[in-house]
Amino acid sequence: MEMKRIKPKKIYEEVTDIIIDRVKTGELTPGDKLDSVEQLAKNYGVSRSAIREALSGLRAMGLVEMKQGEGTFITSFDASAFSLPAATALIMKRDDIKELAAVRRIIEIGAVALAAASRHAQDLEPMEKALHLMDDAKGKGELGEKADLEFHLAIASATHNKMLYNLMSSVSDITLEAMRETRRLVLYSDKGMAQLLKEHQRIFEAIKDRDQQRAQQEMRDHLIAVERILAAYLH
Repeated sequence: MEMKRIKPKKIYEEVTDIIIDRVKTGELTPGDKLDSVEQLAKNYGVSRSAIREALSGLRAMGLVEMKQGEGTFITSFDASAFSLPAATALIMKRDDIKELAAVRRIIEIGAVALAAASRHAQDLEPMEKALHLMDDAKGKGELGEKADLEFHLAIASATHNKMLYNLMSSVSDITLEAMRETRRLVLYSDKGMAQLLKEHQRIFEAIKDRDQQRAQQEMRDHLIAVERILAAYLH
């Protein structure tokens, strides 16, 4: 068996690791200002260029921000930024779309159970509104697509988990972009919308009843049915 050689770390990488460890341990917290480049170089016994490289890497990771004339600060974690770019869909191959469907199934089946357990009474209102929109949008592809997305995002919102909401939103956006025209033609016809509406209503009733197990089963059945309808276009 050929053993892979371990490369020694560069000085700026060591500095990067030290600063990251200081954030992990709580020694540095969001909003804290780092010492100047000169002072950090003196503290760690390295060159200023090594410090600049380390700070550049940390900035690229989103762990620090540099304010002109003020200095370098530790950033705060923003759950609303936890997402994937919809432009990803533009370079997706068919196998990628199949894998994306599996990812969506895993996320949404978990999310609907959390929504059934965590939802407040007011969380049901946007779901009901989306169902009414779906009923009105039969045969209108773009409107049906919008109502469908709003229903699923209302479920995500009912989980009261920002990270999950944004991840689910970005996965939905990529799915729509990757198969936008196909989905409109196949899923949002009169017949397609009628079936989608029934499936969504069953999911809604399970969430309303706080029945996590039934909500998961209804969501699983719904997503598998959608995948089967679209399967012919993924070969």
